[in-house]
Amino acid sequence: MNSPHGGKLIERVDFSERKKEEAREMPHKEITLDDARDIANIAHGVFSPLEGYMTREDFLNVLEEGRLSNDLPWTIPVVMDVDKQEIEEILEGDEIALFYEGKPLAILEVEEIYPYDKKEYAQKVFGTTSIEHPGVARIMEKNEHLVGGKITLLEDPPTRFPKYRLWPKETRVLFKEMGWKTIVGFQTRNAPHVGHEYVQKTALTFVDGLFINPLIGKKKKGDFKDEVIIKAYEALFEHYYPKNSATLAILETEMRYAGPREAIFHAIMRKNFGCTHFIVGRDHAGVGNFYGPYDAQEIFYDYPDLGITPFFFRSFFYCKKCGSVVNDKICPHSDDEHINFSGTKIRKMLIEGKRPPELMMRLEVADAILEFENPFVE
Repeated sequence: MNSPHGGKLIERVDFSERKKEEAREMPHKEITLDDARDIANIAHGVFSPLEGYMTREDFLNVLEEGRLSNDLPWTIPVVMDVDKQEIEEILEGDEIALFYEGKPLAILEVEEIYPYDKKEYAQKVFGTTSIEHPGVARIMEKNEHLVGGKITLLEDPPTRFPKYRLWPKETRVLFKEMGWKTIVGFQTRNAPHVGHEYVQKTALTFVDGLFINPLIGKKKKGDFKDEVIIKAYEALFEHYYPKNSATLAILETEMRYAGPREAIFHAIMRKNFGCTHFIVGRDHAGVGNFYGPYDAQEIFYDYPDLGITPFFFRSFFYCKKCGSVVNDKICPHSDDEHINFSGTKIRKMLIEGKRPPELMMRLEVADAILEFENPFVE
């Protein structure tokens, strides 16, 4: 099992009533569910070694170098934007309570309040300033200042999937109980088709266990809904995975669609969960035509000190001649023999209430998805 990123699993929680009472007496700021989830990810070590929101030095270093100021690999800013007027009475060194749905969820120790350049943020992280990119569009909607400082979590945010919410402290115990020393993590925001299963089982051949870790949170229009992803994987696990070889837990955070940079960020989070390996497929965390198909794999060569081993997978498809799922490295046959796992085609059939062909999606998985009137984000 892997050591946490930076060598120590961060834990910044205090669920005592005394601390909550203190928070109620502080100046406070209302936060969104996305904020609440990332605060919990900080506090429970998913974002280790971060202990809070980034101050200016770390923020700028991540933009410029893809590393924290101590040179540890880190590619996505973890920041909180604030309206300067909202906290005009707050000084550096003060504490503010972060409220979610009217209740104190965390305390933020304000170390720094600073302005930032939204276009620079977008260009460095996403490689574009086009608001056609969903990640860029979100940045442009943010307030003009950021606040950095350590956080203390007072209460876990709500979840619709308590059965599958496991923090790194818990996954590490689970992996140990399963007897797994090598674990491969799989990031997904999709319901699984046969191609995903091929990638997962190929990677599993080389390690002790498979950790399916779907991202639950804000996604773009047309992505699968969270509950659909969970139901689809439950069906796949029930019928096609040995009980002692794979497990499922959720990662509650938003998709950034940052392509290469987000692939590194995804790998770091799975390292904190305990994974030793991480699957990186074609156009990992991409959107539209903003990134090349294998940019998210090539960036890993810039991070030999990442501390988790990537498994790279190229395009894969079903070959009628081979009679199996293959990739372009091992199949000699022409495109005429290939059936591609087209997400667009699969979505179209599901929207029409049709099962995709068995060569593309397991019947049990398709039936689980078709239980939903509309399985996609609108």
